[in-house]
Amino acid sequence: MMRFLNICVIVALVLAAADVYNIKFESTRQAQRVAKLRQDIRREHDVIAALRAEWAKLDSPARIQDLARRHLALQPIDARQFDHFDHLPARPPELVPLNEPDPIGAVIANPDLIDRMPTASLPPAKGSHVNANPPVARR
Repeated sequence: MMRFLNICVIVALVLAAADVYNIKFESTRQAQRVAKLRQDIRREHDVIAALRAEWAKLDSPARIQDLARRHLALQPIDARQFDHFDHLPARPPELVPLNEPDPIGAVIANPDLIDRMPTASLPPAKGSHVNANPPVARR
């Protein structure tokens, strides 16, 4: 009986040692994985910092102003470019009540609302072509 108990204890010790070795091996593998992830995160932070620096350089107001001066034929605004408010079209009537929780849904449910929408157009400006959507400010 004592010999059987000794054999059981030895087998239990061998199994426990194998389990401890397995746990150690898994923890080492997980530590390597965590170290690799930290290195990847550090690399991504460096890439983000480089991209932010590049964005700051590209977004510089002086650079944008220089590009606009070189590539756009812009001129200062003249006070004669703006039109009077009495030449603007009248505001269209409200098709959907203001307290409607879903105005788009109301228009979808009642497509005849679109047919009742008035079409307004401005008279063409002097010396310009007819435009479907004339701007408020004229050049």
